[in-house]
Amino acid sequence: MEAGDNKLSTTALAQKLNIPVQQLFATLQDYGWILRSGKTWTLTPKGEYEGGSYRTSKRYGRYILWPAQLDHHPLLAAIESNKRITAASMCRYYPRLHARQINRALAELGLQHHSILGWELTALGKTLGGQQEESANSGAFYVTWPHEIIDHPVIHRELTRQSDQIQAPEPVADTSAEPDLFAAPSAESVSFNGIDGHQVQTGLQTRVCNWLYLAQLAHAYQRALPIEELILADFYVPEGSVYIDCWEADIPALELSAKLHKREIYREMGLRNIEINARDVEQLDEVLGRGLLAFGLRC
Repeated sequence: MEAGDNKLSTTALAQKLNIPVQQLFATLQDYGWILRSGKTWTLTPKGEYEGGSYRTSKRYGRYILWPAQLDHHPLLAAIESNKRITAASMCRYYPRLHARQINRALAELGLQHHSILGWELTALGKTLGGQQEESANSGAFYVTWPHEIIDHPVIHRELTRQSDQIQAPEPVADTSAEPDLFAAPSAESVSFNGIDGHQVQTGLQTRVCNWLYLAQLAHAYQRALPIEELILADFYVPEGSVYIDCWEADIPALELSAKLHKREIYREMGLRNIEINARDVEQLDEVLGRGLLAFGLRC
């Protein structure tokens, strides 16, 4: 839809070019015409030179407008929209996510599933234009998708949600407990929502919870160790009997003492456990994958 003054919104320009809007945003970013700022897009001097400007509305807030004739720009006219994409090439539109995370997200939505042969297309995936492919080099199966898949509202919502959680999960205030009028002032109790519905306590726990869920590993949160003393592991994976604990960057002295005590119990009882440190958050796929593989769990 034309936004007035012979200018188009980025969405309307994508429709005029007959390409997915996410592809156009990514292309404009590649050309240096726009930059991502939080959850909004901003113009660069180059974008302003190409005729970009802003408009503000009550419904959409501030958004970018482009000259209607920009569809004839040689850079934009050369965009190909008929190429098929894979999970690896979708990383361009969700740069915080790895290909494995995107593949797992598509599997969680029921569009594909992982087998000994690789990623196999499902009946639901076929309805969205998925095609089964086989690597000429390794023979492994993988799936390709029409470029328009990145504009599918459900897929875009889920991948954006996961991408945003990697940056900074949004805490949710805990309103279920009765207030203690005699308690000393303290920080408001918050929780973080995992994809599977678990309410966890920290951003690091959210990342671990989401990783386990998308890896299709059944897991419990705050699971008691098999001893008389009530000590809770952050996560427990029944397949393989593996306990997982998150170690934040700054741990209060009392909590640190409890964690060290728990570590000693793991050692004395020979329980399988994995510790995830705050510094592991950027290579969680490698750290958790390697740790579980050591206990015979291939993810």
